[in-house]
Amino acid sequence: MRTGGVPVLGAGVGFLAVLLTLGGCGGSGSTAATTQAPSTATSTAPAATTASPTPPEDLCTRLVAHWSREALDQNTYGDYQSMGLSNGQYDILIKVVDAARAEKKQQGAAAADRLIDRQARSGCVRWYRDGGPGEGPWQ
Repeated sequence: MRTGGVPVLGAGVGFLAVLLTLGGCGGSGSTAATTQAPSTATSTAPAATTASPTPPEDLCTRLVAHWSREALDQNTYGDYQSMGLSNGQYDILIKVVDAARAEKKQQGAAAADRLIDRQARSGCVRWYRDGGPGEGPWQ
């Protein structure tokens, strides 16, 4: 079935994929989700697929790296809540951006970009290894 030229099923599956990817962001112990493949006479897809939740340090790394690049490009930090970051993730971002600014001046934009990836990853891994966020959203 099509609506306005966009396959309804395709849009729904894409939206579901995004939701499954973001399923691990809260660290709430959520379990893997199961989705039902469309049943058609020509479909050879399995009836169900299982997606694993994204580890919190991976999601943290992606968020911090993304917003670090934005902050470096715009030369401003912004509000951590509007970025969807916790206070701890924002602390990592500030350290990453400060280091990336210095690296960009000395070695160029490509070196700063690589530094952002490395430091965002190491900061997030360390933060979650030490316990990650606390009870409140500001942690």
